[in-house]
Amino acid sequence: MADAVAVAKARAAAASGVMAAGSGPGRELPAEEAALEVSWVQGFSNKSFGFINNQTVCYPCGNYILFLDIETKKTTALQCQTGPVGAFAANASSEVVAFSDQKLNPIIYIHHFPELNKLTELKGSAQLDYTLLAFSFTGPYLASYSSIPEFVLSVWNWQENILLCSESQPGITATSLSFNPMNWQQLCFVGESSVTIWHIEKIEDEHHLKRNPVELPDEQGSISPHEDLFFPVSRSDDPYHGPDLPVSAIAGLVGDEAETFVPRNSIKTSVHPTAHRWTATSEIYMGCKEGYILAIDADKHSVSILQPKPPPEYMQKISDVVSYVRREVQKKKGGELSDRQNPVFSMAFCNEGLYAAGRDGILVFYHIKDLQYEMKVCADIPQSISSLIFSPDYASLLLVTDQGPVYSYKPAHSGEAVKLLDTCSSCFQAADFLTPGNKYCVSVTISGEVQVWLLEDGTCLGKLNLDIEATAMACCPSSSSVAVGTKRGQIYFLDVTKAEAPRVVHRIFLSNFPVLSLHYDQSGQFLIARTTEGHVFILDARPSKLFQVLGYIVLADEVLDLSVVSDLKNDLVEVMVLLNGAEVQRARLEIFCLSSAITTDNDKCVNDQGMFNASAFKKKQYELDYPLSSAVKLKDNIVYGYCTCAPFICKYHLSEENMLEDPPVFSSEKRIPSNQFGSGFLCVSPNSQWLAAAAKDGVLFIYNISTMVIREETQRFANQKQELQMGIKKLRQTIQQMMYENEQVPDIEKLEHQEFNLDMEEQERLQAEAEQEVARARKEIEMENLSNCYLQDFIKYECWDALCVKGRAVKCFHMDCEVKNYPLEERSKEELETLEKVLRLKNTETANLKVQKEDLETESETVLSEEEGKKEAKAVADDGESFCLIGSLSSQYGGDTSILYHQCDLHTKEQRVNQIVLLKDIIYKVKTAFNKEFDIVAQQKEQEIARVKERNLRIREILEQLDLQVEVWEPALTDDEMPERALTVQDSEIKAEKYLTQEEKEKAELLAKLEMEKRLAATDDDRLRALDDMMGGVLEVRKEDILKMNIPPPPFISKPEDLWSDEEKKIFGEYEKKVKELNEEKEEYKKTLENEWKKLEASIQETTQHFDETVCKLSERKVKSEMVIYQEELKIVNLTCALLLDEELDTREAGLHNCLIKKKKEKVKKAKTVLTAKSKVDAYTGTYKDAVGEEKNLERRFRKQFADTPDDVLDELYRLYTHRPKSPRTEMLLDTPNPYGNCSGSEDYKDALTLLMKAMDELDSPEHMPEGLEQSVWKNFCLARRKKMESEELVKRKALKLADMQAFFQRRMDENEKMKSQIENIFNELTWLQEKKMKLQQNLIVQFVLKQGQVELENTEIPDYSDAILIKKSVVEELNCSISTQGEKKIAAIIEFKDFSRGIRRLEWEHKKMRMQIEDLKEKARDIVILPISKDCQLFLTVQNYGSHIAQHIAGMEETLRFMDKLHEKNVKNHQKKIRELKKSIRLKEEANYELSLQLKEMLVSVSERRHIFEAADTRDISEKITKQRYQEILKQKNLRDLIKEQKEEFASLQSELEIMRTRTPPHI
Repeated sequence: MADAVAVAKARAAAASGVMAAGSGPGRELPAEEAALEVSWVQGFSNKSFGFINNQTVCYPCGNYILFLDIETKKTTALQCQTGPVGAFAANASSEVVAFSDQKLNPIIYIHHFPELNKLTELKGSAQLDYTLLAFSFTGPYLASYSSIPEFVLSVWNWQENILLCSESQPGITATSLSFNPMNWQQLCFVGESSVTIWHIEKIEDEHHLKRNPVELPDEQGSISPHEDLFFPVSRSDDPYHGPDLPVSAIAGLVGDEAETFVPRNSIKTSVHPTAHRWTATSEIYMGCKEGYILAIDADKHSVSILQPKPPPEYMQKISDVVSYVRREVQKKKGGELSDRQNPVFSMAFCNEGLYAAGRDGILVFYHIKDLQYEMKVCADIPQSISSLIFSPDYASLLLVTDQGPVYSYKPAHSGEAVKLLDTCSSCFQAADFLTPGNKYCVSVTISGEVQVWLLEDGTCLGKLNLDIEATAMACCPSSSSVAVGTKRGQIYFLDVTKAEAPRVVHRIFLSNFPVLSLHYDQSGQFLIARTTEGHVFILDARPSKLFQVLGYIVLADEVLDLSVVSDLKNDLVEVMVLLNGAEVQRARLEIFCLSSAITTDNDKCVNDQGMFNASAFKKKQYELDYPLSSAVKLKDNIVYGYCTCAPFICKYHLSEENMLEDPPVFSSEKRIPSNQFGSGFLCVSPNSQWLAAAAKDGVLFIYNISTMVIREETQRFANQKQELQMGIKKLRQTIQQMMYENEQVPDIEKLEHQEFNLDMEEQERLQAEAEQEVARARKEIEMENLSNCYLQDFIKYECWDALCVKGRAVKCFHMDCEVKNYPLEERSKEELETLEKVLRLKNTETANLKVQKEDLETESETVLSEEEGKKEAKAVADDGESFCLIGSLSSQYGGDTSILYHQCDLHTKEQRVNQIVLLKDIIYKVKTAFNKEFDIVAQQKEQEIARVKERNLRIREILEQLDLQVEVWEPALTDDEMPERALTVQDSEIKAEKYLTQEEKEKAELLAKLEMEKRLAATDDDRLRALDDMMGGVLEVRKEDILKMNIPPPPFISKPEDLWSDEEKKIFGEYEKKVKELNEEKEEYKKTLENEWKKLEASIQETTQHFDETVCKLSERKVKSEMVIYQEELKIVNLTCALLLDEELDTREAGLHNCLIKKKKEKVKKAKTVLTAKSKVDAYTGTYKDAVGEEKNLERRFRKQFADTPDDVLDELYRLYTHRPKSPRTEMLLDTPNPYGNCSGSEDYKDALTLLMKAMDELDSPEHMPEGLEQSVWKNFCLARRKKMESEELVKRKALKLADMQAFFQRRMDENEKMKSQIENIFNELTWLQEKKMKLQQNLIVQFVLKQGQVELENTEIPDYSDAILIKKSVVEELNCSISTQGEKKIAAIIEFKDFSRGIRRLEWEHKKMRMQIEDLKEKARDIVILPISKDCQLFLTVQNYGSHIAQHIAGMEETLRFMDKLHEKNVKNHQKKIRELKKSIRLKEEANYELSLQLKEMLVSVSERRHIFEAADTRDISEKITKQRYQEILKQKNLRDLIKEQKEEFASLQSELEIMRTRTPPHI
């Protein structure tokens, strides 16, 4: 298949050697080089289309680029020397075209039109292909986009061959790319479902690409903001499931994938852009596949919907309107279409508005104002429009269709669309020369369009569309007819007698499979067709026979190629078929000959199904040593084949022998190297002189073959050959006559058909083929059986052999109850080693904790007294026992929970993993314990079944003796109870007859014979026969045989009773008596047997019911075991969730660290960019200031320079000095059709300055010179003014450049600040994650097992436990102990404070006492003065040493007071000590009372339970002792309460006494 047809003429002829198109010479023989000159090229790849100037369009076509003059229709071709053309772009302003080649490491070529000379080559980093190229409207810039694997967008300066900048977009497939016509620094990049605006930012010589994605609406037209899944806006924190992490952390992704990962349910299908166009206001109009038209602001990157999508029920109305417009468009152009909303696939923008078109073929004009628009139909063509292109002068609009034709529309004239180029966009399937081959050629496309071309200039004379997919084509060498094969298995025959009007004359249906190739022989007698099913059809190529199908040949393998060679002298056609054999590294050929006999006597050559008989022609088979993709045969048994494993052409010489049975492998005589790549195709010329080789790389090689076919041998033996054929024909007739006569004779005289077979080789060949087919079928069956056996063994191993405990069930006898055991696999060595390792680690940790606990107890004993320490240790031990939060009942069902970690101690990952291992071990032990009980019950059932069978034997004997037909219940094990029976196939299950070999049959017959002899020997024992006849086979009568006994009647019983004698009557009376006694014995024995039968049945019923009760209990045990297993599995699930959450947090942390590293690297780069930009801005600011200063200096020097000029003239000169001409840009015509104006060269400073200087020429003319000014002064003035204007333009240019640089610097600063903010946010989230990890390590999930009804709430509202924590009771008690210790310390400090305060009060009291003493002394002094002499005075006066006497008396009083104070203090201390001891004993009693109250509650519950049990079971004697113990405990509690009450009263009395003593104690003097 190709997208172009090229016709070449040889420029240099060569007798031998090679002629190549686009390549060097071949390598078979050294010869003069030849080349092919392209005559014309036709085709259209529909990849791209563009204007190169106002009159010329260009488009790629195969390996060429065609330039078409739309006025003269003249075509010029530019060939790509390195292969097919890839990406393509044209620039009308510069008249250049750019294209890339399709090869490894492709290159972009720039050519100038019309010279077609190559300007430059752009070599980028692309490895495979470029997909898009785009020129800028202003400046020498080119954008390129490469495909897999780089996906790199690059911007070039093609004039200087410089890569300005590039950016990668991994995985994004682009559909279109364009520059903003008003600003080359904006690029619109459109993907399959995305739009990106790229900004090219520039600072001096550096260029940077800034990506700005545009958020497109979804298919429903709603625009939702972008959601960052790696950094979500809000976070929720679930107390149970943990924090809400991003989906990348949950998925376990780290690195770049974590930042770009989007789950499938979050992927929103956006609209699919199809076409876009820039406007003069830097907006983008974009059409979508869903029917929307969008308006995109390139600066704000926002989207607004210009045309919404129509509702489904409105589409029918739209189609009706479109149909109406199509009917009326021929009558009146310019009809309005108010609501046309079909998908837009092409757009073109102009001053008036927007042209749009789609698959309906209608060109519509949109007059847009803001978001409102009006629509008008401009043209209607029968094909769907793929693109719209305006000419550079906007005078014509090209309409490129999907089918290939190109139309031209003149917007100014509003006329009809005129067809400019009539070609087909479908790929060419085949091409061939029409007989005689020097005037016309015919081609066919895949879509089924047949075209007739004039060889002279490539004019398309006629075409015919078959409206069916074509697969092959061939031109008949004997007539002007063409055969076209289709994908539906049909062949169309076309009459091309009139090249301008080809027509279909006949059509034949061959097969349901596509026709792969068609081949005519050189005489035009046969047409050979090849289909994909492996059949080769032979057709009569003569039109007079209506192209009759003569028959078909079935080939065993896939047909790769077919070659036809004609022997005109012998009227034979030799057909060679290349097959894809079973051997991958070999090729296989089959050759058969066609003669004219199959056309004259066709009925004898084919069978009823139309297939050729084997006798119609003989086949020859050959094996070749290399795999081939194509092969051709010459007339001298020379075969050329194109090798697929290496780049060379092989030459073979085939022998004349028939090689059907075991064909040898032919080796190639010669291998011709080839410079082509990929699978190739060979074709030989009709005169066998030239061999053409074409491959996938697009290069054509033509080889010259020396023809040395000797025909003398054929002519020499022609007569002998004819005589042999006549003899064979006569012999055939004779044999047929003999076979006919053989059919008429009797059967005994008939001969077998094989007796008439003269071709024994053919018979042996057929037999060998049949045996090979049988061997193949047997091998396939054996392999299938082997695979089934392997699958059976694998399933058996996985589901049965690998289980150490097989799954089975136990069922009840009389109930619908079934209990299954737990199938268990043998634990692997790794699992056991892991378990042992975990147990060792747990034992080590337990021992370590025990040592630490002992150390703590030792330390606590030093602080507390020995008695208190024992009590506390006991309390802690009891607390630990009661609050061991196991969370399951596994210990009651075989699990050892003592090895588990405490649920409150699982803080680390290792502990949780170890806990999971231990929990799995407990589950395994629980299942094992239940399986042991299950095995006991299963064994019990087998024993019960054996007992029942044993009793049933006796029951059957009783029934047999009673002669009763009663069905006996016989229990048996089911398949669920004996699953191993499913693995054994019983003989009774096999319905088919067993196949026995001959040895097995002989052995079976021998065993049957021996068994028969044994039976005959057993029946031939005279003694046994006599015993059986006389006594029933026994020597004595058994009791069981009494029912079979009968008393024989006397012989005279047959005589009448009147004739009996007395003796006979007596004998008859004894006979009746014996009969009566025997009947009584029989009845008694029957009752005995019936009673025994009932007892046996009752026993069976009782034992089986008892077993059913056991199974029911086992079922209850199974339910409880399941409950325990689920409890442990719930623990495992919670621990696994905790581990997963921990892993997700680690993953999130690693992802944030990776992102942080990337952000830091980007930060460093951006910081460097900021520093570089700052330095450049600072440097350029200095340059700008210098330019501004220079410009101001010029203005200041103006008056100095013309100071000699008069003032009035100087003022006039200064006015002219500041006057500026109009800007050239304002002189553009406002009515230009180009919506973007004349943008070319707007950026070139030199061009703008040149235009300005040209505008100054008019102002510099002498007519503007002021009067009285000299000419020389005027010239100097003009030069100064021009210099001033150049300086002003330079300042403006530098100011604009400085503004751009400052804007670039500010953007980099903003990006740097944004990057700082992002890094800070990452640091904050990392801190938050670490806090969460620490919190989750402490916030554990603890599982409780609660009895039903134990938890009761008084209120219906559940308290809020969100801020509650779960801790051990020992921790609380330790805290309480420390609090009480601190309280005691505080009490001691208060007492000390009280004593100190008492001392202060004592000192105050003494101070007051002294003051009172002073007052007393003063009063005494006054009394002494006024006091009369009394006895005391007399005593004082009379007693010698009165002072010592008084002192002695005072000393005695003071001594008495001191003794009383000491005694008082001692009493106070004793009372205080007693108070402390009482408080301590009270606290201990309160704790004991609390414990006793808890015990009392439990005892009350236990008493209640015991009472219920006692009442239910009536076990008085057993519970008397327990009742007494409970009564003693209750009395003890009562006594303790009384003691506490008495101690409280004593303590209160002591306190009251203390207060009384304090009040009564007088102050000390």
